[in-house]
Amino acid sequence: MTRHSAPSNHPGRWWTSLPDGRVECRLCPRLCKLKDGQRGFCFVRRNVGGRVVLTTYGRSSGFCVDPIEKKPLHHFHPGTSVLSFGTAGCNLGCRFCQNWHLSKARAFDLLADVATPEQIAREAIRLGCRSVAFTYNDPVIFAEYALDVAQACRAHGIATVAVTAGYITDEARKDFYQDIDAANVDLKGFTEEFYQRVCSARLAPVLATLRYLKEETNLWLEVTTLLIPGENDSDEELDRASDWFACNLGPDVPWHFTAFHPDFKMRDKPSTPRATLRRARELARSKGLHHVYVGNVRDREAESTWCPGCGELLIARDGYQLVRYTLDDNCCGRCGRAIAGVFDPTPGRWGARRMPVILGGGPAA
Repeated sequence: MTRHSAPSNHPGRWWTSLPDGRVECRLCPRLCKLKDGQRGFCFVRRNVGGRVVLTTYGRSSGFCVDPIEKKPLHHFHPGTSVLSFGTAGCNLGCRFCQNWHLSKARAFDLLADVATPEQIAREAIRLGCRSVAFTYNDPVIFAEYALDVAQACRAHGIATVAVTAGYITDEARKDFYQDIDAANVDLKGFTEEFYQRVCSARLAPVLATLRYLKEETNLWLEVTTLLIPGENDSDEELDRASDWFACNLGPDVPWHFTAFHPDFKMRDKPSTPRATLRRARELARSKGLHHVYVGNVRDREAESTWCPGCGELLIARDGYQLVRYTLDDNCCGRCGRAIAGVFDPTPGRWGARRMPVILGGGPAA
C-alpha cells in the first residue's frame, strides 16, 4: 500500500463522443456532457483529451472491517466481517446525505489509501473477512475499480457487496453487477417529486435497477429506505411503495427502514421517531413481506429474523450483535421452512466491532 494525493486518469467505460466535440458519460442517468477538462456531476469522471477517465481508480478514503449487518445485510453470511471501503464523490445530490464529507468531497487529500484489486482481495483473506463491500459513497461512480476488485475477490473466493443508490443506466447495469454477490439498494423515497427535489435524481432508474436485480441476476438483494419526517414517511407513500415492493420484488427480499438523523443540508428536520419505523414495518408486513427490519435504533424485535411460517425467532440481533441463531443451514430449526438468503452452516462471530485498517499494516492507529 502506498500513499499520494494526485488523481489517477484510468480509462473510463460507458461513454460516447458527441458531434460538437464533447463526450457523453453513459454510466448513470445524468448523461453528463463534458467539454475537454470538465468533470461530471459526480466530480470523479472527467473528459481528458476527448475520453472519459476515472480519477479515483485505486484510491480509497480508508478501509475498515465491519459487521456485515452494518451494510445493512441481514440474510447474507450473518455474523461475518466485511472489509469496507469507498472513494469520493457521488452521482446523487441528497440533501440528507449521512456521508457528505465523502460523497461531496472535492479534495483528493481524502484519498490517502492506494491499493490494487489484488491487494484488496488478499487483505480480506488476511483479515478473515468473508466479503468486501463498496460503500460510504456510491460504487457506481467508481465502477471500473469496483469491477476489477470484484473479479479479483471472486478468484480468491471472497464475496463482494455493493451498497448503492442503484442510479445507473441500462447500458452499464449488466456490466456493473455481473461479478457482485450481494447488493443493498437505497430506495430513498417513492415519488419522483422527492427524488428530484431532495436527491437531484429520478426514481424510475432506481426501480428499473431493483427489477433487474431481482429478475435477471442471482445476487442477493436487500433494500433500505431512510425515513425522513414529513418527507417520505406518509402512510400513502409507504402503502404505494409496499404494494410495488410486493408485486415486483416479492415477499422474501428484506427491506430495512432506518432512522434519519439531522445532517448536511437537512439539519432542520427532527430525528425519525421509533413509532414511525414501527408503523412502516407493520404496513409493509401487512402486504405480505416476510422480512422487514428497522435500523439506526435499538429494537430487538424489529432487528431480528423470524420464521414466516411458524413465527420462530431465528436470528436475534441486538444492534449489530447476534445473540441467538437457530437456523438449521438455511431452514427454520423448528418447522423446516426454507429461509431466503445466503447462510453458512454456522454464523460468524465477528460481533459489533468496527476496526479501521491500513492495508498491509494491520489496524489503523
